[in-house]
Amino acid sequence: MARFTTRKVALVTGLVVAAGAISGGAAIAAGGDDDATDKRITGSALDKASAAALAYTGEGKVTGTEVGDEESYYEVEVTLGDGSQVDVQLDKAFHVVGSEGDRDGQGED
Repeated sequence: MARFTTRKVALVTGLVVAAGAISGGAAIAAGGDDDATDKRITGSALDKASAAALAYTGEGKVTGTEVGDEESYYEVEVTLGDGSQVDVQLDKAFHVVGSEGDRDGQGED
């Protein structure tokens, strides 16, 4: 009877280890989604950042924001009339410090 119990314990342990490995893989996969951890700009900072980004692009609509971006203090995503997007990087004082766009000639700072 001891063998039967040992086999059960081994089986249950194996299942727990497998389940842990699967959940760990799912957590790593979910961790790859940068957007899930983004902190949005809010309040008066949102108004100032949006105004600065739109003044820089000269047109468009703010479609996303982030505080503490890798490249700058604030990042404002602007979608232009032609559907292209420009990520405008701002410092704490809402000055443009760079940009990156998906249309030719945009964001070459």
